[in-house]
Amino acid sequence: MKRDLIDSSDLTAKDDVIDVRSPSEYNLDHIPGAINLPVLNDAERQLVGWTYKNESAFKAKKIGASLVAKNIAQYIDTTLAQKPENWSPVIYCWRGGKRSGSMSLIFRNIGWRSRQLSGGYKTFRRHVITDISTLAPAFNYIVICGLTGTAKTDLIEAIRSEGGQTLNLEALANHRGSLLGYDPHSAQPSQKKFETQIWHQLKQFDVTQPVFIESESKKIGNLRLPEALIDNVRQGVCINIRVNLVTRTKYLKETYEHLIKNPSSLTNQLEKLRSRHGNRIIDYWLDLISSNKWDDLIQDLLEIHYDPSYTKSMNTNFKNMSQAKCYSLDAILPDTVLSLANKILSDCSIN
Repeated sequence: MKRDLIDSSDLTAKDDVIDVRSPSEYNLDHIPGAINLPVLNDAERQLVGWTYKNESAFKAKKIGASLVAKNIAQYIDTTLAQKPENWSPVIYCWRGGKRSGSMSLIFRNIGWRSRQLSGGYKTFRRHVITDISTLAPAFNYIVICGLTGTAKTDLIEAIRSEGGQTLNLEALANHRGSLLGYDPHSAQPSQKKFETQIWHQLKQFDVTQPVFIESESKKIGNLRLPEALIDNVRQGVCINIRVNLVTRTKYLKETYEHLIKNPSSLTNQLEKLRSRHGNRIIDYWLDLISSNKWDDLIQDLLEIHYDPSYTKSMNTNFKNMSQAKCYSLDAILPDTVLSLANKILSDCSIN
């Protein structure tokens, strides 16, 4: 039976997309909106591979065919039981071959007009990389700059809530961008998934409207920003957020409360800075931790480590930083951040 094929560039938000790869492949990255109905789970895929390598290809194919048929039958009876006769899903696997072909064949025999993604995930991945290089330069970026603790991420979210077009890279990366910015409860996504999420966001944006984005380095935690994106963001219009040291200290103490509750984790992170700041300063910071002098610690970290580093980075990497319009926050509260967001949107003629 002839396959119906669809290219990655022709996918739409209305398409029902099925990823038939194993759960581990799906979790690493997948097409946004796709559901995972693996024809072979991780253990089954490993069994088929082991049999192929250690016994025979014939036996591996028999085992695989039996497992695939059972799994697809289960989906038809459960997850897909209510799908109508005219249902037309898009199915993909790694290369658009046997796994997606098996499900597609059965679906088409039922009467569903299933379509296989040409080239599978592998081709989709190439499409994402190529498309980001085209999409990223298409937008005008307004870069929210400021020292650590100036609530830049909160401001990005407030701008979004008020109708601004925002790309929250730290949310996509699940990391706040600094040495202490990791999420203790969940890991960062894979590099591939991070790039797919960026691509998906850019695809939804209006090129006639600016994109508000936080000033970032080339890496957020362990993840690298696409070069086409960071190169164009660094040419954007800059906005500089100013907040006094006491207010920043209070904000950071609340934001990083998990580190205060787990001082050993904080200690381990600060130990990584010995080569940069020397034993005397690091030992002093560790003494402040053991004495629960959190305000003193935060202010010292800001003045000695974060502020000099961020000031140098912003002035070096962002072309228009010297012409940045400055906005001040006297207090970091939901209403003050929201008010500033509306002020910025008004000044940028977005509202």
